[in-house]
Amino acid sequence: MASRNITALVDATSRRAVLRGVMSTASAIALGGCASLASTGARFDASEISSNPRLLVATNRKPVDGARTKPWFGPERASGLSIAHAKLTPPGDGRFSLSSVGLDDWRLDAIEPVPQIGDLPGQTIGPHDVLIYVHGFNQTFETSVLDAARLSDGIRFRGDTLAFSWPSKAKLLDYGYDRDSAMWSRDALEKVLDGLSASPTVGRLNIVAHSIGTMLTMEALRQLYAHQGDMIAERLGAVVFASPDIDMDVFASSVERVGPIARKITVLTATNDRALAVSRWMAGGMTRVGAAQKAQLEQLGLHVIDASQEGWGVVNHDLFLSNGQIRQVIRHALDNPSGA
Repeated sequence: MASRNITALVDATSRRAVLRGVMSTASAIALGGCASLASTGARFDASEISSNPRLLVATNRKPVDGARTKPWFGPERASGLSIAHAKLTPPGDGRFSLSSVGLDDWRLDAIEPVPQIGDLPGQTIGPHDVLIYVHGFNQTFETSVLDAARLSDGIRFRGDTLAFSWPSKAKLLDYGYDRDSAMWSRDALEKVLDGLSASPTVGRLNIVAHSIGTMLTMEALRQLYAHQGDMIAERLGAVVFASPDIDMDVFASSVERVGPIARKITVLTATNDRALAVSRWMAGGMTRVGAAQKAQLEQLGLHVIDASQEGWGVVNHDLFLSNGQIRQVIRHALDNPSGA
């Protein structure tokens, strides 16, 4: 049973880019009212990153060849934190562009080191909100940065974007290494969040974390709240956990330890998430938060979106990137961090 699930995951991963384009097209049709705007090719609600294709990167991966050329940072764990700007090229957004059929995508062109975490690429006068993306299992440095760009652009985020890239082996069978690396990275993520919250140029901190990255994020928030209390809760906007790969009991105990931060958490679940089914098998049958029943999570006082009916793919683990309806849910969460 497990071998069939893993084979399905491999096949699905190889088709990820094409499926994203197809699913985005299907979502645009489903939205109906937005179709007329999309057909003109105009961007009436353009993201910040589409006009200034750069984002901030914080990583505790070890640099490769001084991070001067691709792959920039590898899967090994570094002794310190690296901060850099990522220079990107966005896909074409015209009506007949290759991106409209899933054949063009964001590209990472260069990495430029910066001295401190507050050096955001889109600095404007006054505080600027920040979107922080924490990736999940089986990701290279490059894919984690590009997914951050896709997310920011997909939800039309108006602010700066930061990708926190922790050391993943980026191999399907190295789940154990990735899980340990995620836990090891909680101090580094806490340092990033602490540095951003102390910057006078930063407004609200919004976090979107995926898969194992949600476990890392929850641990960092738990530590941060223990050190700063309600002060950090006031700086946070929305916290979105997409397909959380966390033991349900561990998650419930952590929710009790983050005080008012819990009211800002939105959980995106899917009971038909095949990746989390494999994770559950590997964890001895323990329920993963991202595949839990909605009512079970709502008892914790959280805002929960069940996306089980939105996914029609094999895996259904990255709907936050590929499904237009789910991206709108994330946008709504950022606009209404208290769940209103």
